[in-house]
Amino acid sequence: MTDVPGLDTAGLRAWLGREHPELAHGAPDGGSGGELTASVIAGGRSNLTYRVDGARVPLVVRRPPLGHVLSTAHDMRREHRVVSALAGSPVPVPRTVDVVDDTDRGEVTGTVFFVMEHVAGTVLSRPAQNAAFTAGGLHALGLELAEVLADLHAVDPAVVGLADFGRPDGYLGRQLATWRRQYDASRSRPLPRLDALQDRLAARVPDSGGRAGIVHGDYRLDNAIVAGPPDAPRVAAVLDWEMATLGDPLVDLGMLGLYWDIRGLAGTAGDDAPDGSADDGALSAVVPGAGYPEFADLVDAYAARSGTAPPDLSWYRAFAAYKLAVILEGIHYRYRAGDTVGDGFDRIGALVEPLAEDGLAHATPARRA
Repeated sequence: MTDVPGLDTAGLRAWLGREHPELAHGAPDGGSGGELTASVIAGGRSNLTYRVDGARVPLVVRRPPLGHVLSTAHDMRREHRVVSALAGSPVPVPRTVDVVDDTDRGEVTGTVFFVMEHVAGTVLSRPAQNAAFTAGGLHALGLELAEVLADLHAVDPAVVGLADFGRPDGYLGRQLATWRRQYDASRSRPLPRLDALQDRLAARVPDSGGRAGIVHGDYRLDNAIVAGPPDAPRVAAVLDWEMATLGDPLVDLGMLGLYWDIRGLAGTAGDDAPDGSADDGALSAVVPGAGYPEFADLVDAYAARSGTAPPDLSWYRAFAAYKLAVILEGIHYRYRAGDTVGDGFDRIGALVEPLAEDGLAHATPARRA
């Protein structure tokens, strides 16, 4: 592999020249444009993302993590399928180029990978990045994020070719069972509050009431590309569709709420800097004083765009907290076993109890958001 781990740029150039010659040249007049160069945009436990320059337009390559398991190759095809299906819908997504099984040939990644065009903009993941935008711009951006989610949930899966993308019936029960198995596989210490949350969720699984739609699975601010001027930023593209399926759309709204409020929940650093300049340890760009609306305002914007009353999110907020707590407990389990590398893993386990408490606080019948 050349340039970056997991991606052979010479192989990618050869593949582009053979399969997509319209993209293979860097210069619009058909010139060679030189060699391709690649840099890692994001990587780790999730799928790896690379920016590739030197083709006719900047490209993005997505592949499973290094040392991937077989199921993550399936994620690549699913992610490519849903992003392609949403092209032309009100939901902004990158333009896809191709999905390829490179397992046998080993020319580019040695895995299933897919290619899409790069979307210019910023991923807001740290408070310090808020300084590039006005408070009014960030307020409007937050409301638009909720409206884009409503647009996603309004897409008819059958119309865009996703009628068989998942099984909406029994979706919530299957989700709870899946994360229960994950939790059982990661048990290494007593967590009575997380156990109590799990039991309460199981006892109160809501009736989705016929709600079914395309579920992103991990919808939050830092899974979107933001572009535009400081006073009018917009959602230029929604990213990271690897967990997408068909199910109860309110799961997405519950997850958005968890991440919108997670900074206060985790007690992260930087509370003395309303502008977000002190962002050490921050888990989100959404901080007090930056201009972002309250999550209740996002719920109202979602409901207005959907033409429905604001939903009761008590169970969904509780489930979001449970899901993230289980994920973090799994990371803590691997850290204690010596199977993680890098900084910060020693602090992950401390977030599990606050998440369980937050989930229990939301798991009451009348709480709205």
